[in-house]
Amino acid sequence: MKAPPVRIPVIRRGRSEDLPGIVATARLDRRTKNLTKRLNPGDIAIIDHVDLDRVAADALISRKVAAVVNASVSMSGRYPNLGPQLLIEAGIPLVDDVGQDVFARVQEGAAVRLDGDTLYLPDGQVVAKGTPQTRDSVEAAMAEARAGVVTQIEAFAANTMEFLKRETELLVDGVPVPGLRTAMEGRHVLVVVRGYHYREDLAALRPYIREYRPVMVAVDGGADAMLEAGYVPDVIVGDMDSVSDQALRCGAELVVHAYADGRAPGLARVKDLGLAAAVCPTAGISEDLALLLADELGASLIVAVGTHTTLEEFLDKGRSGMTSSFLTQLRVGTKIVNAKGVSLLYRSRISGWALLVLALAAAVTVLAAVAASPAGPIVSSYLDATWHSFVHSLTGL
Repeated sequence: MKAPPVRIPVIRRGRSEDLPGIVATARLDRRTKNLTKRLNPGDIAIIDHVDLDRVAADALISRKVAAVVNASVSMSGRYPNLGPQLLIEAGIPLVDDVGQDVFARVQEGAAVRLDGDTLYLPDGQVVAKGTPQTRDSVEAAMAEARAGVVTQIEAFAANTMEFLKRETELLVDGVPVPGLRTAMEGRHVLVVVRGYHYREDLAALRPYIREYRPVMVAVDGGADAMLEAGYVPDVIVGDMDSVSDQALRCGAELVVHAYADGRAPGLARVKDLGLAAAVCPTAGISEDLALLLADELGASLIVAVGTHTTLEEFLDKGRSGMTSSFLTQLRVGTKIVNAKGVSLLYRSRISGWALLVLALAAAVTVLAAVAASPAGPIVSSYLDATWHSFVHSLTGL
């Protein structure tokens, strides 16, 4: 029995016979990364995301939403986060600061209408009202936020020193290594985080992956990114809160990131799926754990996709976790290479033109050898007859 076709909500932008605005299905969640798993093209995404970052915006854009309604402010002014700018550039309306009541007034899957700054139910009832963002308003907010960059960097430096005092063993001793079947000793390891430009980087790395066949390590949702790109992860590391059931069941070894005191909230989900997992307690974030594990297990080179290492990413995410990422980079710095560096440096030893010339030279050599053999006149007659037949079929002469 065939499954019923998936219905994509119809977006209606004001016509004379319709009410004005965008009419679509509402999908809502206070955690944007959870919401993006349920979004269909044309939905209106209702989120609660202060300082909407680039990764979240990229996910919303990739799901082809009709509009985004934010219960909070998408730009608080703490730092110049890039999410709102990306949505506006993609032509997706963004309405900010509609308030928390929207989650009580709108049900998942309900039809809603967004017109300017107001969100309506089909009966005309107003359920939320906020501030529409425009290119001008976002640019003005970005300019104002840049004034706070120095303050953010100073706070980052202070957090780094405090973290270093508490977690000296992270740099000195590394992390406890769980028993894994996947061997990394002396091999290249590709660590994939669903961060900035992960799709483009994975696509650019195809020749490298094909030649070196690195161990594939995914961090949480990075497992879904790998499956989407046509790869199957060997190991999945993380809190297990932003990875699909399908990815967890793909056959990869699972390593649950636990707090330093041993608590591992993600382990319950893994057990509910009937799967086994190793537990690894460590300070820092899951991508740090993945990099440190690859280092401890003897990887000769670690290629990182989507990890958070640059000043732009720090400012966009505004994450205290960047402190542990910075220290992790210090520990594994002799082995780690950013995916962009690999894709720029990696080149096939033979260029496309060289391959073409080589193929033509081989063809000429074969024809010359055939012509010099006793069978040469026969082959020559056959090719001549084939050519004339081909020309006749084209011209009809």
